[in-house]
Amino acid sequence: MRLDKYLKVSRIIKRRPIAKEIADKGRVKVNGILAKSSTDLKINDEVEIRFGNKILTVRVLEMKDSTKKEDAVKMYDIINELRVESDGEA
Repeated sequence: MRLDKYLKVSRIIKRRPIAKEIADKGRVKVNGILAKSSTDLKINDEVEIRFGNKILTVRVLEMKDSTKKEDAVKMYDIINELRVESDGEA
């Protein structure tokens, strides 16, 4: 499954165009490598997403096309959620 679609279906990011934009701006890594929105994800891949001052790392557990809220929680496991200090740049 494409990275942008997975981020949307898993509800890590609510809208696919936003997921695509974040990935294409170099804010997402898959298994430690910068990833584009079209990167193919597999089960057990580690995805690291940078949201402003937060870095979220998750492990892919399942691939579903379901958009049910209950299914989304089971699609990934949070490995790490880290707050980073801003470096004072505006």
